[in-house]
Amino acid sequence: MVDHARQLSRGAEQMGIALSEHQAEQLLAYMALLNKWNKAYNLTAVRDPNEMVSRHLLDSLSVLPHVEQGRWLDVGSGGGMPGVILAIMLPDSDFTLLDSNGKKTRFLTQVRLELGLDNMQVVNSRVEAFSPDRPFDGIVSRAFSSLADFTELTRHLSTPQTRWLAMKGLYPQDELQALADDFRVQRSVELSVPGSDASRHLLVLQRTA
Repeated sequence: MVDHARQLSRGAEQMGIALSEHQAEQLLAYMALLNKWNKAYNLTAVRDPNEMVSRHLLDSLSVLPHVEQGRWLDVGSGGGMPGVILAIMLPDSDFTLLDSNGKKTRFLTQVRLELGLDNMQVVNSRVEAFSPDRPFDGIVSRAFSSLADFTELTRHLSTPQTRWLAMKGLYPQDELQALADDFRVQRSVELSVPGSDASRHLLVLQRTA
């Protein structure tokens, strides 16, 4: 029997991330909900709970050092990665989790209620139709689309100071060629996720105009 609590705490420690007892409990409670609802709602292709700590919780935590306090949008949030994890870790920031799939947003709404995440909002909408009251400080995605689509579809939700965080597998050299001229890569980081040998990269983008 895998000790998921120990797997989570050791993995976070290896990444230099301090988890409070409450945060660890919330992360594991979220994973339990994901596993429960996945049977009916097909939220993630990862069906083995023993893999979820590394491939969902720790993978999402790997971007935490690059997320500054503010108003964030997780676009194409799906089962809530990384938005739910970031909302748990950064209670003083606001996170909007956007997805066009009604089943997935129903699940996310349940997560918000059960975990008491008052700093997290759930929106069921296509991104191009989404029109919030004000723009976001940061926009994050985990395998939502190509870099060009990710930036273009969310351009109307940004200011010149907004940063886009794109979580990718292999370094997306071809996708970078298709980026609009007014976007630049501020930095790229090779992420190391305990328990995973897969290639993981984070690209931080910003508008130049």
